Amino acid sequence: MAVTIEDLYRNYGILADAKDSLSQHKDAYQVILDGVKGGPKEKRLAAQFIPKFFSSFPDMADTAINAQLDLCEDEDVSIRRQAIKELPRFATGDNILRVSDILTQLLQTDDSAEFNQVTSALISIFKIDAKGTLGGLFSQILQGEDIVRERAIKFLAGKLKTLPEDVMTKEVEEYVFAETKKVLEDVTGEEFVLLMRVVSGLRVLQTVSGRQQLVELVVEQAFLEQALNPADPDTVDRLLQCTRQALPLFSKNVHSTRFITYFCEHVLPNLSELTSPAAELDIQLEVLKLLAEMSPFCGDMDKLESNLNMLFIKLLEFMPLPPEEAENGENTGNEEPKLQFSYVECLLFSFHQLGKKLPDFLIDKVDAEQLKDFKIRLQYFARGLQVYIRQLRVALQGKTGDALKTDENKIKVVALKITNNINVLIKDLFHNPPSFKSTVTLSWKPVQKAEALVAKRPSTDTMNPGATAKKPIPAQPRRDARQIYNPPSGKYSATIGNFNYEQRGGFRGGRGRGFGSRGGRSRGRVY
Repeated sequence: MAVTIEDLYRNYGILADAKDSLSQHKDAYQVILDGVKGGPKEKRLAAQFIPKFFSSFPDMADTAINAQLDLCEDEDVSIRRQAIKELPRFATGDNILRVSDILTQLLQTDDSAEFNQVTSALISIFKIDAKGTLGGLFSQILQGEDIVRERAIKFLAGKLKTLPEDVMTKEVEEYVFAETKKVLEDVTGEEFVLLMRVVSGLRVLQTVSGRQQLVELVVEQAFLEQALNPADPDTVDRLLQCTRQALPLFSKNVHSTRFITYFCEHVLPNLSELTSPAAELDIQLEVLKLLAEMSPFCGDMDKLESNLNMLFIKLLEFMPLPPEEAENGENTGNEEPKLQFSYVECLLFSFHQLGKKLPDFLIDKVDAEQLKDFKIRLQYFARGLQVYIRQLRVALQGKTGDALKTDENKIKVVALKITNNINVLIKDLFHNPPSFKSTVTLSWKPVQKAEALVAKRPSTDTMNPGATAKKPIPAQPRRDARQIYNPPSGKYSATIGNFNYEQRGGFRGGRGRGFGSRGGRSRGRVY
């Protein structure tokens, strides 16, 4: 015979009045458990009554939890929400791991209100037992269905940082780090990015040794012990993703040496052969920018001379010789070479940073003919620079506030940053002996207000804005968007696009050690 509303209230009364002898009324509690087999009203009451008396009947714990789980899977979403809301009341003692496991699986719901209810329930049991809650979450990340794994990782990435210190204790954070390392043995690129966000935010790792441990995690994922296959977009993708994750961790005490060495030995020699993981990404420029950003944090390097030489060779490739002149001193008619300012800024900056460690490189390690050729290229490039700088200053003269925020003027402001940077670095190299003392901020890094970049002194030169860059790149809003300036000779680019590579997400190809393929998932309820 089905349990009715009256049956539930009557037995609730028996239990409520029993006080110290409550455990003697198992029959009354069983009636309440049987309420999950009734109609919608009976189920809603059962969802509230079952957890209220749960702790008084330890022998019936499994039956009670299973009854509540039946309600969590009911077809009526209002019943499911009520049952989920009450689940944290079961999170006592040894049950915390099981409740966390259940709630983690329930993250797969597509109902937004229900999803929020699950999230709130998880956060509430964190405050009861953080380590036990994490045990359930990581259990599902390692063994659960793909959708559950994905949402559990996103939950950790979004919510852990909001929990107070009395919840996220040192012991709990160390547990998070240990479990995350297990997960990182088998991840996609998107998962890798999210998990690095999780561990990078742990207070226990905000020390030099902690950040070094994080770098070691990234190094393991980057496969720096293997040669690079430039034709494989997945391999290139992995390296770029890992490098971007490592960048914020580098400092004067946490060095980028292994990454810079790998870039010089394996990436730069294959620069023109790299296969881009995204059609809209200028892969060569992306690589050069990453190298430039890492170069100030390079420590002692075993193969410094050979790595500097590789940078020197690449600089020669991107810094053209002046066009030949006829006997009468006029240009022979050959097309003027393109001045690829964005590429040269990156290479010059990297060369300048590593050159500090071997300041006699250009004098002692480069033969006289090579050095003469290099200076001719520098002089030609410097002459072109002066023209662009004057033109840009004229175009930006007197512009402030909103006038500098137009797309066209944003392009010019960035172009002025690039050309000024190159100009400063070239002047250093023209010193005798070459100097490596000047300091510049890379053009895509946030520094001062745009108005401060406008020159005070006017010029009579005029602009020629006619050309566009080789690859227009769709704009993506980002505060520190990395901008591309690649003007052909005699003109400056009219399109500087922003491409937010980091937001692409995963390494294609699934999982495996360092982004290979994980095995199949079990399906169905596995509470």
